[in-house]
Amino acid sequence: MAPGAMRRESKAKGTSRAGRPRKPAAGSKAPPKAGAKAKPGAEAERATAKAASHLMDERIRSLGGWRAETLAEVRRLIHEADPDITGECKWIKPSNPLGVPVWSHAGIVCTGEAYKQAVKLTFARGAVLADPRGLFNSSLDGNTRRAIDIREGEVLDTEAFKALIRAAVAANLGSSARKSPGRGRT
Repeated sequence: MAPGAMRRESKAKGTSRAGRPRKPAAGSKAPPKAGAKAKPGAEAERATAKAASHLMDERIRSLGGWRAETLAEVRRLIHEADPDITGECKWIKPSNPLGVPVWSHAGIVCTGEAYKQAVKLTFARGAVLADPRGLFNSSLDGNTRRAIDIREGEVLDTEAFKALIRAAVAANLGSSARKSPGRGRT
């Protein structure tokens, strides 16, 4: 018998679509399969943020002395400037097991690294930022990044620094807004 004839024959015998199990409608959500991982919700995000914050605390404490105090103060100022900024340690490797503190909002805003003679705050898109108070004092020749080196005993202009953080976030938000609409369309 031909394949088409079999289908006609089964319909003729009363096995219509109504007798078959229904498939869920497009867009309806079926319950997750047993053992399937749920998408992270607000609780999972809070747990991840808490773990990242704890790792950054540990990184800062490990420095000790003036460098730890400076990086802790910088961290406080960053969060004052933008409460929605996220902080985490990235680029963890055997030679740097606690990683590098990184603050992000719509992209990397800045990193905080501690060296023997300075705490270096590198702004990922520093070259596009206005710096009327002249905080940038390192990596001035690059086309993208700019940095602030803070040496022992130096005091950071807190208001100018917060303004720089807000400008970096605005630059990131503006860049992501320009990329989003119509990207990949012709």
